[in-house]
Amino acid sequence: MPEHISRARVKALIEQGQVLVNAKTCRLPRHKLAEGDLINLSFPVPEDPEPKPEAIPLTILHEDADLIVIDKPAGMVVHPAPGHWSGTLVNALLYHCGDSLQGIGGVRRPGIVHRLDKETSGAMVAAKTQAAHSGLAAQFADHGRSGPLERAYLALVWGKPDKTEATIKTYLGRDRGSRIKRAVVSAGANDAREAITHHRLVKALSGSENGQIHASLVECRLETGRTHQIRVHLAHIGHPLVGDDIYGGHFRTKANRLAPEVSEAVSVFGRQALHAAVLGFVHPVSGEAMRFEAPLPVDLARLLEVFAKFAPKR
Repeated sequence: MPEHISRARVKALIEQGQVLVNAKTCRLPRHKLAEGDLINLSFPVPEDPEPKPEAIPLTILHEDADLIVIDKPAGMVVHPAPGHWSGTLVNALLYHCGDSLQGIGGVRRPGIVHRLDKETSGAMVAAKTQAAHSGLAAQFADHGRSGPLERAYLALVWGKPDKTEATIKTYLGRDRGSRIKRAVVSAGANDAREAITHHRLVKALSGSENGQIHASLVECRLETGRTHQIRVHLAHIGHPLVGDDIYGGHFRTKANRLAPEVSEAVSVFGRQALHAAVLGFVHPVSGEAMRFEAPLPVDLARLLEVFAKFAPKR
């Protein structure tokens, strides 16, 4: 093994399926080798990190000379990163906006001031000018505590929260057992960041013939903007998102208690049931109050429709 290849790099290559043991793909970094095992390690061709314009369809909620608001579909990565250098929202915006991008930080690119997870759908805003980027960034940094920013998410969760309305306030940091997960940590942890989520019960759902409540539609409003915040917080209170295998994988068996039609709908849903439904802010240039609603995507609307066929007990 070349000395310049770190253990972390090797681990990443294993998890990406770039390692073969006896001609079979091995994705387990802790896989135990036996004497005589044949190991083949492949290094992917380096990709160009400079994002390129791509003709990807976008659902546009609003656009003017300073900014653009889009309804991001589930499955789209926001910003190029290792493993996702193409097909991202940035690639799509570079193509769509073209010469209308006046430049952020001296570079002609869209100004991303907030993100949604790949599998989260809903409303997002991006700046086209430096002035718009600075104004939007200031509003998102405030998280609506004293300013006009409004963000509301709809989440389909397992079970029913104890309170109709409540606030989750914790500290979030990296999960020590996973390179992609976040976790609730103590305030004294090195990477601890305060995270505050306000949630409200919208509707309790059954999904089974006996009317027992198995899921709920919940509205979440953020007072901070940490990575995976809603997903971690809802799992922390015992109500992970339906379809969230990272934070709610241990709830998969819950689907066995549902009516066959609902159980099937859950199994094929294929992502966490989270949607950025409302985005409000003051236009950073004109000063106009703006508010946008992204309708439920077809897959989530269908899942809720199937659940709603079975009325919960009163």
